[in-house]
Amino acid sequence: MGAPRRAIASVAVLAAAFAGAAVAAFASPADQEVTVGSPSTPFSQNKQNEPAVAIDAHDPSVMVAGANDEIDMESCAAGDPTTCPFTDGVGVSGVYFSFNRGAWMQPTYTGWTARDCLGPAACTPHVGPIGTLPHYYEAGLVSDGDPAVAFGPRPGANGTFSWSNGSRLYYANLTSNFSADRRLETFRGIEAIAVSTTDNVRAAAAGNASAWRAPVIISKQSATTFSDKEQLYADNAASSRFFGHVYVCWASFRSNSRGQAFPVPLTVARSADGGRTWITKQVGPATSNGLNSQPDGCVVRTDSTGNVYVFGIGTRNGATYQMMYRSTDGGAHWTGPLLVATVVEPGVFDPVQGRPVMDGIAGARVDLAGGPNVDIANGRPTGAGATNEMFMTWADGRQGLNNEQLMLTWSRNGGQSWATPSAVPIAAGDRPFYSAPAGSPDGSDLYVVYNAFTTPYRNDTTSARGLVGVVMHANVVNGVPTGWSVLERSPVGDPRGSSANALISEFLGDYVYAAATNDFAVAVWNDTRDAAPCATINAYRASLYTANPLSPPNVLGTCPATFGNSDIFGGTYTDPTP
Repeated sequence: MGAPRRAIASVAVLAAAFAGAAVAAFASPADQEVTVGSPSTPFSQNKQNEPAVAIDAHDPSVMVAGANDEIDMESCAAGDPTTCPFTDGVGVSGVYFSFNRGAWMQPTYTGWTARDCLGPAACTPHVGPIGTLPHYYEAGLVSDGDPAVAFGPRPGANGTFSWSNGSRLYYANLTSNFSADRRLETFRGIEAIAVSTTDNVRAAAAGNASAWRAPVIISKQSATTFSDKEQLYADNAASSRFFGHVYVCWASFRSNSRGQAFPVPLTVARSADGGRTWITKQVGPATSNGLNSQPDGCVVRTDSTGNVYVFGIGTRNGATYQMMYRSTDGGAHWTGPLLVATVVEPGVFDPVQGRPVMDGIAGARVDLAGGPNVDIANGRPTGAGATNEMFMTWADGRQGLNNEQLMLTWSRNGGQSWATPSAVPIAAGDRPFYSAPAGSPDGSDLYVVYNAFTTPYRNDTTSARGLVGVVMHANVVNGVPTGWSVLERSPVGDPRGSSANALISEFLGDYVYAAATNDFAVAVWNDTRDAAPCATINAYRASLYTANPLSPPNVLGTCPATFGNSDIFGGTYTDPTP
């Protein structure tokens, strides 16, 4: 078991960096919708969330994003108009490309689809156009979202990695069996982790499915395993002794069939051959009980020399911490956990959902609001100029409900010690719940994106609620982020216009994401500016907290057309202080 380490930055230094200074605001550039293939109606085809994004370090004009995308699902009007189910066999792992720092495109492939199931007849899915990852239906699989994307170097004919060979895109996601018949299962268990790859992103973006290789199942599965919350990173600094290796981390919920999730060991898979074969290893113990739980919401990163770091949120002796494991041999062996910082997870327990929420009853669950997001200034693509400074952010509730903070800490010595966590100076009234840092490869700039509620916790479903996406920038001076400015603040949306497929609550997924070069950054977030709340849904949700719950309404018959229209928006931001 690790122990908290002495902080490397004093409170006085942090006070000088953060306290009292006004946050400069730059004129916001026009953000753009990333999920451009998404229709504005009907629900749930108009539902997207949980964005991820990556920049090709070898060719920064190339960017890729992923999101949970229900573009191919049936309409609520198909069959029973009071239900909005996930259509069996239809995937949700959306993929989007940009080749000019911001104009996004969504390819169309062929697979199992229900996008033409608009009702009133019950849905009969079939082979047809899809806006999600290809080759899953053909492999007996379903792409189930929780996207993670990364670029790395392509291996040559002799297996040696070099940027001169070009780049390889990796896309990890959850996956389930297409058939419910166990005799026809592709793998055992409930959810597995799969990785798709392509070496030709322009062909993939043009809708050429053959540019993608078939997905590879990388998790070890038993009949009760539910693999979840994966993260992906490719060692993208040519100076690294493990350059080109790829790592995926996730939580392995092992007792799903008994109605519980425990034990939950942290698991890491590594590939040294460009994603063709993988070695899976349990990192740390499996024990999860009232006092100790293993890291969840994991993040994996590499530094310029090839050290690998995995982070997550867990408990020790009943206290909650950001945790870190470290490998110096390419993921073969791990040490830790080192307890980085204490966390007070934000949110109020919602008895209907059985999960924490922040914006009000029937709000969007925020299970991983306190989870870490991390980036390392590893000098990609060459490793030159790397500071290897680590930056970690999370949302924290230590100041109480309606006073949530965006916390930041950093390490300049390989994670052995960390700066005293302090709150990033965000706008008054912002209540952050998801965040992600992106450090420039040379460590001179730090960008942070966050989603925040702008209204206090609501005890009703009739009062308006506010949701924004914000992008901030700081210069890193002697290792300390300072001089914060706001690069983007999205129009306010109402999260009541978002929805879980079960209709009982809002839904915004589990994270936001950012990536950076030495010249610019890209950020993506969950957005409800074009979503309309629905009075009958609001009444239905409110009734679930009473002794006389209502029946769900006819969604499309009683709601505005854009109910449920949650999107992914994003932007690219040139370094404001080059």
